[in-house]
Amino acid sequence: MTTRLLSLGNILSRPISLLYKPAPLLVNYAAANLKRNLGTTSVACVNFFNKLPAEKLWKSVTSVSNPGAKKGRGKGAGRIRIRDLNRGQMIGVGKINMLWPGLSAPVIRGRELLKQQRLPDDPERMDKLIKLRDSMTKFRRLKLSPIERGWSGTRMPGRSIGPPDPIGEDEFVGFDTKVLQLRSLLIMKGSLGRTRNYQAMVVTGNKQGLAGFGFGRSKEASAALRKARNRAGQKLMHFEIYNGHTIFHDFYTAFGKTKIFVQKKNEGYGLSCHRAIKEICEAIGIKDIRAKVEGSNNLQHIVKAFFIGLLQQRTHQQLAEEKKLHLVEYRQENEYYPKVIASPSEVRTKEEIRKDETLDFIQYVMNDKVILRKKKFPRFYETMPHYEIFLNKYEKFRNHEKIRKNLKVEYGEVKSFLTDKYPEEKTEEAN
Repeated sequence: MTTRLLSLGNILSRPISLLYKPAPLLVNYAAANLKRNLGTTSVACVNFFNKLPAEKLWKSVTSVSNPGAKKGRGKGAGRIRIRDLNRGQMIGVGKINMLWPGLSAPVIRGRELLKQQRLPDDPERMDKLIKLRDSMTKFRRLKLSPIERGWSGTRMPGRSIGPPDPIGEDEFVGFDTKVLQLRSLLIMKGSLGRTRNYQAMVVTGNKQGLAGFGFGRSKEASAALRKARNRAGQKLMHFEIYNGHTIFHDFYTAFGKTKIFVQKKNEGYGLSCHRAIKEICEAIGIKDIRAKVEGSNNLQHIVKAFFIGLLQQRTHQQLAEEKKLHLVEYRQENEYYPKVIASPSEVRTKEEIRKDETLDFIQYVMNDKVILRKKKFPRFYETMPHYEIFLNKYEKFRNHEKIRKNLKVEYGEVKSFLTDKYPEEKTEEAN
């Protein structure tokens, strides 16, 4: 490389010495200067903006790196949208409104051969283009009606995504699917590195006792929801509903470290429970229950535990056959009058019942589990001295109403415990 540079310097320096014949000192200085400044490296005008395509340039503005996303950066980056600077422009149409045959207009129109000509100017053209470009970058928040919203604003959990897709000729008529969970999962693989997947959990039902839940996983959220919805439609379970509004009895259920205590309630009580359990009840058709979750609040465990509890509940006739005893119901609206709602085929006698056997209905169906309740503190007036005076004054009247109801339940009328020993004479009423 050095020999070539020296030879090139000698060639360039010869004509100068022949024409001007400078002094030897000047010739040596020019040759040395030429050797020092001459190079073979090509210089090109290359920078960041003309080296990368437009797609990557926009991505650098609108996206966030994986480390930045982990640290919570760029939360508003989704609002920055890519602007198509060529939108609204047509080939052959510019600031000067010209007619170009073969470019912006046909060469022949009918039998007439078009020629290049200038058309009237459009002064509002640039304003329209700028308005069109600005409309692309404005962030429009998705507006949903209050009925279509989920548990928290426009997020997917709690929203309806329609019935499952039909299987052959079978269609899911009357079914509706609710999203219970949609989360992103980061999976580390040796070949691909960190990959992002979406996992969805949904419940579907027809509000008439038929319901099911399913999971779906995909690289896109919409595909994960579709998979979960179709799998839920393929795994339907049937549940019997007591009087069309509630469960048959209280029950205790658990999955993992999640415990759920479910209580049967009267008509009109409503659904007082976890929001995931509420969506399941609405999909099945249950309208009145109370459920208390203890332990872990894992959403998947709550859903699985509640479905297990619904599948394990028994009808009144099955409970009567298990205990071989009559099942009697006391209702407040009937003044606690006993009503037999199920009778077994074979009834045990009093002697056949063991002394240590559980006969309390609530304790039997709850598997001897007790719900944790908050400690009740006395009311503010119960600690004052005048409340003790009130209790002493009305002590002789306490429990009178309760005793009257119990007498009506046991004897059918209000009477004293001495009535059988000293019966009162009943006189016929005069007509």
